[in-house]
Amino acid sequence: MDTATALASRFKERFGTVPRIFRAPGRVNLIGEHTDYNDGFVMPAAIQLSTCAAIGPAASRSITVHSENVSETVAFDLDEDDFCPRQDWSDYVRGVAISIDRAAGPIRGANLAIQSGVPLGAGLSSSAALEVSVAFALLANSGLSMDRTQIALLCQRAETDFAGVRCGIMDQFTACHACANHAILLDCRSLESRQLSLAPGARLVVCNTMVKHALASGEYNRRREECEAAVMALSRFLPDIRALRDMTPDQLAQFGPALDPILLRRCRHVVTENARVLAAAEALERGDLVAFGKLMEASHRSLRDDYEVSCEELDVMVELASAIDGVYGSRMMGGGFGGCALALVKASQGDAFARAIFESYLKKTGIRCDVYVCSAADGAGEEQI
Repeated sequence: MDTATALASRFKERFGTVPRIFRAPGRVNLIGEHTDYNDGFVMPAAIQLSTCAAIGPAASRSITVHSENVSETVAFDLDEDDFCPRQDWSDYVRGVAISIDRAAGPIRGANLAIQSGVPLGAGLSSSAALEVSVAFALLANSGLSMDRTQIALLCQRAETDFAGVRCGIMDQFTACHACANHAILLDCRSLESRQLSLAPGARLVVCNTMVKHALASGEYNRRREECEAAVMALSRFLPDIRALRDMTPDQLAQFGPALDPILLRRCRHVVTENARVLAAAEALERGDLVAFGKLMEASHRSLRDDYEVSCEELDVMVELASAIDGVYGSRMMGGGFGGCALALVKASQGDAFARAIFESYLKKTGIRCDVYVCSAADGAGEEQI
């Protein structure tokens, strides 16, 4: 029995009605890390791991939501005046519901059941998968429609305002707009995007270090604050600068030495990472996976040394992956301080790579890692049951 069918069955047992099911995927980011909230460029793709939201109407203006993953039920009134965060998974659901109600509502009360197959704290955007699946479900339950980009922006705002994570737009945009067998080249300022075909001879292999991160706990937000401080300092020399996206490599060389050394390193990562994303798009379009892999490796070094968001386990995982036959390139992925590394691997050697990285990481660290051999998947939508 697949996830959607099983979730529908459990929903009927709990709430007594047959639900509709909406799915939203997790994502990987091939290259372009910590550039999204700097108005820069990213290259994400959705993966098969996803979150499903089962929904049915409720008689009152309340939301009752049950998480299958943690076996917990939370209820809240859509007309409540004060939002008091619980600082758990339910804040994401509540934030999306209230945001939709304010932006497009009033929405109808609902019963929800959530089942996530996206590992938590692994850098695969479990939060955006939850937000977007819930948003699609609540809109459908209320007979409302909204452009997919509007949904992504609404979910981003909900995560910032209600969960306390000052995230960029990449994760939600990917969950809404992804296409199977493609990555997205996204300009996070204009939200212009184009689909880039991924070579059928390659696989995206996610290697989970099993070290969990918590983005809302501080370091992610601190990096964003450092970038904003750098923009403020650089505005003395570059009055038109709005974000680090606006800085060129030549300007970095000219004005960077005037910055605090930490801010200089943060700037150097963002400026060079934006350039790597555009170069990687060109490499994909000409089918040069070797060049693409080298850009992934340069991205990891920059994240490790200049942005300082890696950790020992991520560095070990990337080093081990890069030494295995069939690997084009590897790098840490996501917010950092744990989570996953991504390897671009020849399709014919995907399974062999998965076995090899598991064994080598276990031998080196004593940790049994999770490994997922993925292809790029479609974005959010309704599941047929």
